[in-house]
Amino acid sequence: MVQRNHRTPLKSGPSRAALTITHPNAAGIDIGSASHFVAVPPDRDDEPVREFPSFTVDLHALADWLKACRVDTVAMESTGVYWIPVFELLESRGFTVLLVNARHVKNVSGRKSDVLDCQWRQQLMTYGLLRGAFRPADAVCALRSLWRQRGMLLKSQGRQVQPMQKALTQMNVQ
Repeated sequence: MVQRNHRTPLKSGPSRAALTITHPNAAGIDIGSASHFVAVPPDRDDEPVREFPSFTVDLHALADWLKACRVDTVAMESTGVYWIPVFELLESRGFTVLLVNARHVKNVSGRKSDVLDCQWRQQLMTYGLLRGAFRPADAVCALRSLWRQRGMLLKSQGRQVQPMQKALTQMNVQ
């Protein structure tokens, strides 16, 4: 077998542009069921990564800390429903909150802890490399929640009628 040296000539032209900071006041949050890890830019606090439990009083402390660190944009990732209270609280406090797709930030090797995850999310958001998922207006979210609850009640209604019909049949009362 003959080996060939293929050399690809370097093309001259404009060099790659460096990444520019688009959100200098960005924070990253790794959402969990019991606690949330939050990262802010390193120059904003002596402890730029903090862990906050998921209780309401702690979520308010999280929002207060982000305000104190002069954060205005927050990127968070969650695969469950634990993000909803954090999202709604931060949005009501005036933050721009983006729920990012977990698949867009997951495929990077070396990040194995919640601390590294939130720092990575904060860095990606700083350079504008994350996009938020679609979130409808509050009225649509409330309507969708009611519609889903109604559907679940209708399904369970059918399951509740069947044992009653069986009992009536066994008693020979129809």
